Amino acid sequence: MPQNTKTKILATIGPSSATREQIEKLIDAGADAFRINFSHGTHAEHKERVGIIRKLEKEKGIYISILADLQGPKLRVGVFSSDSVLLKAGQKFRLDLDEAPGDVTRVNLPHKEIFAALKPGEDLLLNDGNIRLHVDKCGKDFADTTVVVGGVLSAHKGVNLPNTQLAISAITEKDKDDLKFALKLGVDWIGMSFVQTADDVRQAKKLIQDKALLISKLEKPSAMEELDEIVQLSDAIMVARGDLGVECPVYTVPVMQKRIVSACRKYARPVIIATQMLESMINNPTPTRAEVSDVATAVYDGADAVMLSAETAAGHYPTEAVSMMHRTIENVEADPLFYTLMRSSRMQPCKASEADSITFAASEVSCVLKDVAAIATYTTSGFTTFLTARERPDLPIIAITQTVEVARRLALVWGTKSFINKDSFKSFDKVEDAAVKIALKNNFAKHGQNLIITAGYPLAKKGMTNLLHTVHIP
Repeated sequence: MPQNTKTKILATIGPSSATREQIEKLIDAGADAFRINFSHGTHAEHKERVGIIRKLEKEKGIYISILADLQGPKLRVGVFSSDSVLLKAGQKFRLDLDEAPGDVTRVNLPHKEIFAALKPGEDLLLNDGNIRLHVDKCGKDFADTTVVVGGVLSAHKGVNLPNTQLAISAITEKDKDDLKFALKLGVDWIGMSFVQTADDVRQAKKLIQDKALLISKLEKPSAMEELDEIVQLSDAIMVARGDLGVECPVYTVPVMQKRIVSACRKYARPVIIATQMLESMINNPTPTRAEVSDVATAVYDGADAVMLSAETAAGHYPTEAVSMMHRTIENVEADPLFYTLMRSSRMQPCKASEADSITFAASEVSCVLKDVAAIATYTTSGFTTFLTARERPDLPIIAITQTVEVARRLALVWGTKSFINKDSFKSFDKVEDAAVKIALKNNFAKHGQNLIITAGYPLAKKGMTNLLHTVHIP
């Protein structure tokens, strides 16, 4: 199987990749996890696709993560009396709550929350940021604007407010229905769109409970103001560069990407880089050089995973896109500079917990002890493996757990391969034997090499990683 890279690939399922044959091709090309986008498709379609992934997972003897990506609040204009209108720079244009079809002078904006938050002097972005309106005057049911950057505007195009924080929940009623359904399907991760504050994360965690892990998608500039708290409250982070590049000046996105990746490394949270990574492969069999460099940069930065969106969901070359991403990752990780950068970007644990200390020490031991084959982590919740992966060791990370749920979740974590072994959690005498057998059987180690093991005592108790053990495999 090609899932041999440290950096994982998250592929989006859509019309181009929804069949069993196509999903299997994506797995064989290198996909480690799949994204189900609840902005599109029906519950019946999502159920069928999850079922296909689970069957293939069982047949191939691997663990695959499934992310259910919630739509979040979509802000859109209403309809026009014609197919579209052409807005010209300098003209006046009104947004209001009147449901009558719009024209070149006005259009309905069915979001009271926007008018409640708007202030004169702020800007509105329409149609993926291609049209910019400057607010001259506004009230509880209208906004009079001047067109700064014009263009063609048609029905239901999106609205972004780059400098305005809205009093709106990141989880809509549709999201709640989708969340309930996704959890019933047994997905591993829930993606929450348009996170503005840490309170949005708290609300989502309360709804999800412990039935899945939460990925907070950062695509609003206000989220950057509470970045550390949002990262700590989340189980993982996605750098959603599409809307982030609309809400913020596009030239600021690379800096924010690096800030987010650094914060995730600091707090041991997996981080996914998403949007437009191989965008040209939607229509072309090969990407641009700049796109390949973009993927490589994310890998060099230490991202846990890189994501394909429309490339695999709606593109003409979904398998080729995954294969290209996989080959790019392989080449970067084969570069001696890669692990030099990983070592130089290591951070001291941000808190003095036993688990932080043990996993940090395990990485240090791997640099001193000769001929170490792998680091085996015994984990009940998966978090010990998060801590181990944060160190970005130049070794495979073998995650040994008791449940399939945890094994699947860890398929998105850097450098990690998961195995289920319930017996080794019953007696400490079995810990060493099980780790050695798994390492040998799966070609992670050879006789004569060493293995580093982290575990906790009492066994099977969450948050109790307090043991570091080395073993020579005779």
